[in-house]
Amino acid sequence: MLSAAQKMQYQQDGYLVLPDFKSAQEVATLRARALEIITTFEPPPKQTVFTTFEQEKATDDYFLGSADKVRCFFEEKAFDAEGHLRQDKILSINKIGHAMHDLDPVFMAFAHDAKLAEVADNIGLLEPQIWQSMYIFKQPGIGGEVRWHQDASFFETTPISVTTFWFALEDATVENGCLWVEPGGQRGPLRERFTRNGSKVTLETLSTAPWPDDHTAIPLPAKAGSLVFFHGLLPHYSAPNLSPVSRHAFTLHVTDGRTQYSEKNWIQRSADFPVRGFR
Repeated sequence: MLSAAQKMQYQQDGYLVLPDFKSAQEVATLRARALEIITTFEPPPKQTVFTTFEQEKATDDYFLGSADKVRCFFEEKAFDAEGHLRQDKILSINKIGHAMHDLDPVFMAFAHDAKLAEVADNIGLLEPQIWQSMYIFKQPGIGGEVRWHQDASFFETTPISVTTFWFALEDATVENGCLWVEPGGQRGPLRERFTRNGSKVTLETLSTAPWPDDHTAIPLPAKAGSLVFFHGLLPHYSAPNLSPVSRHAFTLHVTDGRTQYSEKNWIQRSADFPVRGFR
């Protein structure tokens, strides 16, 4: 699947972009299923928004209970001062998470893919385990900023093995909030650790190394159907979407089963709901 040059580039930069990895039909099918999920979604009495800022305060039981479920989360700016939606529900959801890849047939077919297994094998992820899936909408005008972070903060293993597989389901551009990364940044330290103890979560600072800025970061525009995959230590970010065009994406967070998965990670699996790989 990956050439020698691509493998070398991944090792050097910490990420790789593969255009046309998923067909237009596969993308359309996943998008249609996401729309069905939102259409039938009945919000809980307390609306849950998703934000990467002040996560210790924003994380609630609805979020923590989503590790083995399919749940919807609103954008921060979806509601007015009185708590009413500013626009249609379909244009107000931030994301769907976090177990669609194991619970929903359409998402299962998209995620459990022999091509993905081959890519994982090519980059040394020999026993892939998919812990989390997210369908991210990045809604037009209100799509929230995702602050600089490293995915290893949320999926700690010893040694670090988490890899993110990010699929563009619409064209991702600088204007609508594409990913930004720091090439080679995966060689830096782990800056934070997000841990869970029962219903309490903590974001612990591990390193004061600065996050990237405009001098070291680059945007990763990607056409619909592209796969972007990157190392768990790679710092990445996406700006708010102030454009009139949405930026749908689907992500999988995957660790290597040969490593030790931390008992403090917020997502855990029980014996009757085991974590699986791509095949």
